[in-house]
Amino acid sequence: MTRHFLTAVATAALMAGAPAAAQNVTLDLQSVFGLNVPSIGPSPQRWAERVNLMSNGEITVNVHGAGDFVPPFEVFGAVSSGALQMGFDWIGYWASSIPVANLVGSMPFGPTPEVAMGWMFQGGGLEIIQKAYDAHNVKVLPCHLVVPEAGGWFNREINAPEDLQGLTMRIAGLGGLAMAEMGANVQMVPAGEIYLSLETGRIDAAEFSAPQLDVGFGFQRIASYYYFPGWHQPSSWDSIIINMDVWNDLSERHQRIMEEACLANIAFNMHDQINAQAEAIATIREAGVEVRRFPDEVLAALREASQKVMEDEAARDEIFAEALESLTAYMDSVGEWSTLQALPQAD
Repeated sequence: MTRHFLTAVATAALMAGAPAAAQNVTLDLQSVFGLNVPSIGPSPQRWAERVNLMSNGEITVNVHGAGDFVPPFEVFGAVSSGALQMGFDWIGYWASSIPVANLVGSMPFGPTPEVAMGWMFQGGGLEIIQKAYDAHNVKVLPCHLVVPEAGGWFNREINAPEDLQGLTMRIAGLGGLAMAEMGANVQMVPAGEIYLSLETGRIDAAEFSAPQLDVGFGFQRIASYYYFPGWHQPSSWDSIIINMDVWNDLSERHQRIMEEACLANIAFNMHDQINAQAEAIATIREAGVEVRRFPDEVLAALREASQKVMEDEAARDEIFAEALESLTAYMDSVGEWSTLQALPQAD
C-alpha cells in the first residue's frame, strides 16, 4: 500500500465526516430608530458586524433605518407576517400585541440593568417572554440593555403629585399608564417627532432615554427642566426580532452565532452608555437647563400608581402575570447580595 494511497484514503474519510459547506445567508433588518440616533441607532449595525465576523462572512445582515420599508411602529407586524425578515426595537413598543412586552421593555421601579440581565438569561425571563412571541410567529433576541433613563424633559416645575394632573407628556410603556393614573394626558410620539412636539407646545413634557441619547436630539434647547430619576425605566431592553420561519430556516450554528453576538452587543453598549452620561449631563447644564430630582412625595405617588397599573395588567394577561411574579421573585432573591455589598457614603 503506497503512501499516496493512504493519503487519499485519509482525505476521503475526513471529507466524509465533514459538514456540508455552509450556505451563505443575506437578510434585511429594519430598526424602529434612525441609524444616527446615539447608542441605539448604531446598535443593530454593530450586532450585524459581529454576526458577519463570527460566521466568517456566511451571514450578512443589511441594516435599514426607521421608515425605510415600513413606519417605525409597524415593524413588529411586518416581521410577524414575514413582510420584513428582521427588526430592531424597544420591546415595549409592542405592548398592544404582547402585553408582557410592557413589563420587559421597562418595569417602573424595577430591576437595575445587571439584575435585569440576570433574570433574562439565568432567571427564566427569556423563556417566559418567548411564549408570548410564539403566538405571533416571532423569535426575540434581547440585544441591547439600556441603562437607567432620565425622568424626562419638562417645561413646568414638578413639586408635588398634583403638578402632574393635566400635564401632556410623551411617555411610553407602563410608565405612561402610571402617569395617566396620576392625571396626566399621555401621548405616544415617535422618537423623530418628539422635538417638534415639545417645541410647538403640543406636549408639555417628554421622556425618551438616558442623557447620552436625549442630548443628541437637542431637547436641551427647548426644555427648562430635566428631571431624575428615571423611575419608569431603571433598565430597559431593545431586541432583535426575527420572523420565526426565517429563524427556523437558519442552521443551529447560525442561530447560536446571532445569540452570542447579542451578548457581545449588550456588553459593549453597557460600557459605552456609562462612559457617555457625565459629558451629556454637562452639555445639558451648559445649555441652561435645570437638572433636578423629583421630590420624594412625587416618587412615592408614582410608585403607588405603577403598582396598581402592573396589578391591573397582570389580571388581564396570563403571561404578564407570570413574568411579573417571576421578575419580582428574582429581584427579591438576589437583592440581599446588593444589600450586603452596599458601602457607606463618604462624608
